[in-house]
Amino acid sequence: MRLVVTGREGQVAASLLEAGRRRAGVEVIAIGRPELDLARPDMVIEAIAAAKPDIVVSAAAYTAVDQAEDEPDLAFAVNAVGAGKVAEAASRLGVPVIHLSTDYVFDGSKDSAYVETDATAPASAYGASKLAGEQAVAAASPHHLILRTAWVYSPFGKNFVKTMLRLAADRDEIAVVADQWGNPTSALDVADAILHAAAQLNDGKSFAGIYHLAGTGEANWSGFARHILDTSRVSGGPWARVRDIATIDYPTKARRPANSRLSSAKFASAFGWDAPDWRKSTETVVRRLLIDGTK
Repeated sequence: MRLVVTGREGQVAASLLEAGRRRAGVEVIAIGRPELDLARPDMVIEAIAAAKPDIVVSAAAYTAVDQAEDEPDLAFAVNAVGAGKVAEAASRLGVPVIHLSTDYVFDGSKDSAYVETDATAPASAYGASKLAGEQAVAAASPHHLILRTAWVYSPFGKNFVKTMLRLAADRDEIAVVADQWGNPTSALDVADAILHAAAQLNDGKSFAGIYHLAGTGEANWSGFARHILDTSRVSGGPWARVRDIATIDYPTKARRPANSRLSSAKFASAFGWDAPDWRKSTETVVRRLLIDGTK
């Protein structure tokens, strides 16, 4: 089974490359710029066809949430038009596409975990571009698997876990938002889930639709930070106190959802896969970073 994943530098792409090396019969190939640039849709179909995929994983995206407020055209070009072209390429080749989306397609006003049938209402340009991407992917390929995830971290790239460890090395106290809730999600787990689902898709089973895929259990950002730093301290790494603040005390250009909790029950039922508890996955990543460094 050959998975072709768009984007080389992303957390999920890096995690898939690592996971693929450990699995017999699985080859993961990452393609990105210069041969694949989602902002240039004319390049997409040829680049993906050249890689000869059995399954396409559409992971590359414009992810600068605040910057998207100033660059909505570019965000839509990559996250909507580009994503649609990736799905079109997969459809032309007769292979499934697994597309990664986000909790930002919701406005965060619901009191409980979001399910796939809840109404979408993005409150930012980034969220709107990702929702448009979902729609483009679904329109371009009947064999699509759209996976919404949230609060992603890993040993790779830039993420919240790395930021907390870096800040703790330089200060005694870190102020972290306490009134936004979600499911911390390890990209290592997302990669494992994708490979698990891809094996079933490769056997010809059809699971087309939208699924939520997030870590098991919930936290607010400050609770997530405390667990990161407590794990670090126990492992001999940096530690700092965490001070709770409100969203209003940490203004950002793009509005963040107060509730990013996603129910992953549909994915678990369809594919027989559950994410580990977010605390366990966080500990795995923190310990790796302390050993390997936060590059």
